[in-house]
Amino acid sequence: MAWSEILPLLLIPFAGTMIGSAAVLFLGDRFAERIQHILLGFASGVMVAASVWSLLIPAMEESASMGNLAWIPATAGFLLGVLFMLLLDTFTPHLHPDSNKPEGPNSKLGRSSMLVLAVTLHNIPEGMAVGVVAAGVLTGEVGMTFAGGLALAIGLAIQNIPEGAIISLPLRASGNSKGRAFGYGTLSGLVEPLSAVITILCIEYISGAFPYMLAFAAGAMIYVVVEELIPESHDGRHSNAPTIAFAIGFALMMVLDVALS
Repeated sequence: MAWSEILPLLLIPFAGTMIGSAAVLFLGDRFAERIQHILLGFASGVMVAASVWSLLIPAMEESASMGNLAWIPATAGFLLGVLFMLLLDTFTPHLHPDSNKPEGPNSKLGRSSMLVLAVTLHNIPEGMAVGVVAAGVLTGEVGMTFAGGLALAIGLAIQNIPEGAIISLPLRASGNSKGRAFGYGTLSGLVEPLSAVITILCIEYISGAFPYMLAFAAGAMIYVVVEELIPESHDGRHSNAPTIAFAIGFALMMVLDVALS
């Protein structure tokens, strides 16, 4: 399969971010807090299911020839993915939409720029996930199919729609025009196809990297879920709604992965 044939896999999640960012053109300045928490819970469920079904399980299947040691590449890659995101989170100045306190090193960047950087950090592991699966489709690793990659891309695009809205609406509320808020929200998703391409190139030129990269992407996504999305979904008054949304997101991604693979 050629690069041109897997291009849709790389662009579908980005399209989800763009569609979500367009919400600022039609809605007010922000979602109701309860709706935002539900959407964050849903996005968390999709990302956890994608990490397990589309990344960690295939990583162990790819290492099956190692017998009882087949867990080593998956475990090593997973922990490296968590460490990678921890370092990015620590050394990149960014600001979450529901916070007024920037994270990372001191910076002279404006509020809008740091809001975009926060979502960009979230989108890097999603792009890596699509990239590593697309690489599997290109090379025929672990019997990965275009349909399986499409399931992952669609699942991430679905959860990117609310994420795009969650970034563009606060940008509008902070004083940006609707067009600028839409542009910044869309820009935050551009890192997904870029990180996907970089991941594919790494796998093509580093022998034996495939199972490690699958688990690496999973670790990076789980970090984002545990560090940011789940805490933000339960910020403020306690509610079961984000937990229910998590379960729905997880189930939907699981169904997509099994039904389309």
